[in-house]
Amino acid sequence: MTSVAAQPSFEDLGRPLATTPFVVVDLETTGAGPDATITEIGAVRVCGGEVEGEFQTLVNPHAHIPPLISVLTGITDAMVADAPRADQVIPPFLEFARGSVLVAHNAGFDVGFLKRACADQGVRWPGFGVLDTVALARGVLTRDEVPNVKLATLARHFHVADPPNHRALTDARATVTVLHRLLERVGNLGVSTVEDLLEFTRGVSPERRAKRTWAKQVPSAPGVYQFVADLADRDGQVRRQVLYVGKSVNLRSRVGSYFTASEKRPRMEEMIRIATGVETTTCRTALEAEVLELRLIAAHAPRYNRRSKFPERQQWIKLTREPFPRLSVVRTVADDGACYFGPLSRRSAAEDAMLALYDAFPIRQCTTRLSERTPSGRCALGDLGKCVAPCDGSIGRAEYARLVEEVRASLTVDVRAVVHAPRERLAALIAQERFEEAERLTGRLRGFVRAATRARRVGALAGCAQLVAVRRAEVGWDAHVIRYGRLAAAAHARPGESVVGVAREAMAVAEQVPTPVPGLPAASIEEAERICSWLEAPGVRLIEVDGEWGWPLHGAIAEAELPRFALGEAPSASLG
Repeated sequence: MTSVAAQPSFEDLGRPLATTPFVVVDLETTGAGPDATITEIGAVRVCGGEVEGEFQTLVNPHAHIPPLISVLTGITDAMVADAPRADQVIPPFLEFARGSVLVAHNAGFDVGFLKRACADQGVRWPGFGVLDTVALARGVLTRDEVPNVKLATLARHFHVADPPNHRALTDARATVTVLHRLLERVGNLGVSTVEDLLEFTRGVSPERRAKRTWAKQVPSAPGVYQFVADLADRDGQVRRQVLYVGKSVNLRSRVGSYFTASEKRPRMEEMIRIATGVETTTCRTALEAEVLELRLIAAHAPRYNRRSKFPERQQWIKLTREPFPRLSVVRTVADDGACYFGPLSRRSAAEDAMLALYDAFPIRQCTTRLSERTPSGRCALGDLGKCVAPCDGSIGRAEYARLVEEVRASLTVDVRAVVHAPRERLAALIAQERFEEAERLTGRLRGFVRAATRARRVGALAGCAQLVAVRRAEVGWDAHVIRYGRLAAAAHARPGESVVGVAREAMAVAEQVPTPVPGLPAASIEEAERICSWLEAPGVRLIEVDGEWGWPLHGAIAEAELPRFALGEAPSASLG
């Protein structure tokens, strides 16, 4: 494990603002549409607060300048008639700006025209850094200081000697003064390099930028990262706390992204501000990193992780063991011989799946403990034919047991009875154009089929005492040892190594996993599903299977085929 909280080196500091040349550019054009062209270019090259040169020229647009534009800029058709063409102007401008950072007020407009002109002429656009003084002003100035960030407004605010007048060079000169005044303001915020400045305009706080050097010490390998902090607990004791856990195939790249504008989640800004370091654990394979991430989240419940934190919220449908069994929604699975179906993500999903079962089977829904010797009065569901009413002796225990076995089969091996049950009702709703009700009904079936598919995937893997598989990676092969649905070992065979030999070595050192509750994996459901996804990917080769890794033929249905199957049409494909 690597813990990083390093100080920056000179290499990390970036390009100092004081020694970096900036070319402040402004364009005048025939308009703003896709057919508009450049009529004037004005630019000022500055470095360290001193002007190094200026560039100005009119440009013949070979198009009529609209009267409104002429009134605004003072540039007429007659003025540009003898001016050089764009293909004669762009190359010298690019040479003038070489090695600099381009600056413009509303840079998207000016730089967009320059890039389009280069593309029209087949000239490669240099990789200029681009700074927009509009974005910089918005980050520096408040509404109390300026009502807006128009160039004219900023020029007045900063008392620019030559205010902008919609001529390219004059506006560029005004923008130079505005740029220098804004740079004076951001210097107090810890912005001293071009990289700092560009990140500042993208909304990255100084606190976040200051910690970007953490990524420099992180390896470029697959693994798991943890942002940590020393915080006081409820007893006032300062302890190390894990704030956030993540995974990546390239730890350095992923950790580094948290300190740039690409990370836009507000809670991550808060997390980085609190964090005092980042710890990383390299993994041999991407799957090992996924599994380790899940286990660390389960162990620490980090406050800034939103997913995978609450496996206890999963729900199961239980077919009880009693003289007259019933369906019940529970949160845990016990080794009590009962039949469990799931897991389902939330209680409402479990209740919808139970309704799908009740549509197919008139099993009792009451929670009363029934006895064959002491009948009681039937409920309203019995009167409506929705329940076989074992309570009043309408059905005996043996006959009810046969109904229960049909329910058990639907939960474990064959979903067809549940999917077929509402066929007539669904057809009638469609015929009556009651499509919202039909969608609710198919949605209920969809939830049941999804849960059945999940149960078959996880149950099949959990039933294998050991499964060893390999798959080709970008370089070499990844090998995994899975025991009862839990990742017990991971290994990577480099080019030239024996893949089977590496897999055998992994088996020798793999974790010993005790036999879990029947039907459940020895790991979390989410871990088992991640392993299933890896095993089901193209190119996986099995080396050893101890158990039966397979599904019942009708244990699930492809979700895309569900509507046709529910209406009685033969599906084109099935799962299992």
